[in-house]
Amino acid sequence: MVPSLRQQFNASFTPQKYRAFLDGLREECGTPIKFRNCETPCFYPRRLLEQMAAYGMELVQQLLNNTEYLAASARAIPAEFNVPHETSHPEFIQADFGLVRNASGNLEPKLVEIQGFPSLYAYQTVLAQQYIRAYALDKQLKYILGGMGLDEYARLLRRAILGGHEAKHVVLLEIDPQEQKTQPDFLLTERLCGIKTVNVRDVKKVDRRLYYECEGERTVIHRIYNRIIADELVRKKIDLAFDFRDDLDVEWAAHPNWFYHISKFSIPFLKHPCVPQSQFLDQARSLPADLSNYVLKPLYSFAGTGVIVGPKPEDLAAIPEARKSEYLLQERLEFAAVIETPHGPTKAELRIMYIWVDDLRPGPVLVRMGRGKMMGVDYNRDLEWVGSSAGMFLDE
Repeated sequence: MVPSLRQQFNASFTPQKYRAFLDGLREECGTPIKFRNCETPCFYPRRLLEQMAAYGMELVQQLLNNTEYLAASARAIPAEFNVPHETSHPEFIQADFGLVRNASGNLEPKLVEIQGFPSLYAYQTVLAQQYIRAYALDKQLKYILGGMGLDEYARLLRRAILGGHEAKHVVLLEIDPQEQKTQPDFLLTERLCGIKTVNVRDVKKVDRRLYYECEGERTVIHRIYNRIIADELVRKKIDLAFDFRDDLDVEWAAHPNWFYHISKFSIPFLKHPCVPQSQFLDQARSLPADLSNYVLKPLYSFAGTGVIVGPKPEDLAAIPEARKSEYLLQERLEFAAVIETPHGPTKAELRIMYIWVDDLRPGPVLVRMGRGKMMGVDYNRDLEWVGSSAGMFLDE
């Protein structure tokens, strides 16, 4: 995307530098990384990243200013996961974009999905720093949007997670965290904020309060940095000491209801040039003749689970009528392969990661590179010069 930076990086790349990059990343995180990190960062024009960041903010405001939409998305929250004391906005939002070529051959961003749920906020900046360090890249390269340097970003992230509470009363809550591929981010978040990562199985409830064990003592939880995906709770059939519907004396960051309010459910309601054509499966009066140009997506799955690219009529027919409202049929985006690598041109999906404390601000740019049908790291594991990466830019 920035030819001079791309050519310079590719010419100086060696497998030894990549191994040093991975070794440094593992050492910095304090644990092995269980997903593939790409050999290269991605260099983008600043104006393109800022355009995507602005689009994401426009989409969020469009949803939050639409009372009809908010009411519809509230009705879509499963009853067993409708949590009281909903906040006015989520602290964390992700907007994923792909780059496609329009009719004139020019590149333009298109929305893939949008989600009111945390991402790898601590890990992503460490990843970017490690690229710069291991490959001796230009120290003027930036990897955080919104006019923030690393120190300001770290302060903002701590504010969003801690919410003014003492660290020992704030926990990162997850299901079996040591088994999650995102554990490196958990450990880095612990270091940044001074909090503990707690398995939801270990949380206890007394009256309206939740507790966890900290240094051998029962400790009350005042705020939860929520990393739980409800779908995983259901699949694993986990019995909890509390019910998400309980009137608990606890704050959430982000409040679990925003996982549903700002989600794939949002896309058919959005009106914006960057939004692809989308419809709920139960509202499709007739199926498109060219299903190969569409993607079937479960509304509330995560990390690409259950997504079918180019579904067949039998895939759609296999979904029970009662569950068709839980699926989205979306125009398939043909990402432009704009990253030149030794293995050929490669596609990328860009995630703008937002934090909302006083106002909504874009932060790091997470990139997923791939040459397969889907961009997640799980779908490109046997390839090289693909996987998780960092978006970087220079001031123009």
